Amino acid sequence: MARTDGDTWDLASSVGATATLVAVARAIATAEPNPLIDDPYAADLVRAVGVEFFTKLVDGDITLDGDDAAAAELTVSMMAVRTRFFDDFFCDAAGAGLRQAVILASGLDSRAYRLGWPAGTVVYEIDQPQVIEAKTAAMAAIGATETAERRTVAVDLRDDWPAALRDAGFDPQRPTAWIAEGLLVYLPPAAQDLLFDNITALSAPGSWLATEFHHDVGSILQARGRAMADRWRDHGFDVDLSTLWYVGDRNPADEYLTEHGWRVSTRTRPEVFEAYGRPFPDRDDTAPMRRSLAITATRD
Repeated sequence: MARTDGDTWDLASSVGATATLVAVARAIATAEPNPLIDDPYAADLVRAVGVEFFTKLVDGDITLDGDDAAAAELTVSMMAVRTRFFDDFFCDAAGAGLRQAVILASGLDSRAYRLGWPAGTVVYEIDQPQVIEAKTAAMAAIGATETAERRTVAVDLRDDWPAALRDAGFDPQRPTAWIAEGLLVYLPPAAQDLLFDNITALSAPGSWLATEFHHDVGSILQARGRAMADRWRDHGFDVDLSTLWYVGDRNPADEYLTEHGWRVSTRTRPEVFEAYGRPFPDRDDTAPMRRSLAITATRD
């Protein structure tokens, strides 16, 4: 089902299902020999959501072959590298003295439980109310212990989330580490700009930001999303990922942030892969992704 204004979701439907898919990839990546990431909660979180196909994937009850196996391997590799990039960002920010962090569209993110946050760090998680409630309940059932002070902000990013964030105790006078991981493609172009405007307004000097930007969402994601949906429908999963992303011309995030007072650094996706000792898959279907950017920025 295509996106509509004011649409909502849980972790088994629409945009929420993509958060669960990312957790599937993290669980599989964690179980690899010499893993790039370690997310000990990902598999249990997937099981708690209860999508049968995803549960079977993390439990090894489905054997994929051919194009299915290649697509799964690519997804796991992409998500492992992406997760590590944002993990390292938060660790570096904490090492630089930042003690306030915000995870936008947090989904099944477990960083408030698994990263080694310094004492006194507050981590804010922002997402739809159903998503926040389900993840919080699942982590409690697992018996997970927070490694920072975690504060949840149950609000749609299309609403007045800055006010909700401040109401939860966020201090705009303190430097903040922000991540918008896998988020921008789910926002219309104008909403992407508004997101960065709000982040900028809430960011004291010394704040950090990490995100990623795809120059051509249509060619990079939609064809791949349709192909994945077609294959996975045979396994009983009927969310068409290709209908969830917003296409259309949008301001490049690195340029927009620079124009609004951020000091920006970028790396292409192959460069990020290389930094973590992983070869970027050189295939026809990955060629458009070579221009995708991993972005870090600081507010002077």
